[in-house]
Amino acid sequence: QVQLVESGGGVVQPGESLRLSCAASGSGVSAYVISWYRQAPGKQRELVATITSGGRTLYDNSVRGRFTLSRDNVKNTVYLQMNSLEPEDTAVYYCHARRMLNTYWGQGTQVTVSS
Repeated sequence: QVQLVESGGGVVQPGESLRLSCAASGSGVSAYVISWYRQAPGKQRELVATITSGGRTLYDNSVRGRFTLSRDNVKNTVYLQMNSLEPEDTAVYYCHARRMLNTYWGQGTQVTVSS
């Protein structure tokens, strides 16, 4: 069993930055693929970025170059550094962990980008 707790969301102006954290607890967390998804009002949940257990990162085109994903396997925490935020980034951001057939979701954290 893995538990995921997101934090770091908030309200910022366009162009500003936020860093989201996903703290994971449970056995074997470092072996999990961790992803961030987001869901804006009235839209489907979409994949934002993924980091493998080995640290390889993949990004959606909409955030590549602005968002950076990293993981600290000692602290069992994954970080999503979000720079140059745009109003279109407004959404609830969810952390997701996957290993083989096991998947887990966090409760989400709200990010609002507004002037």
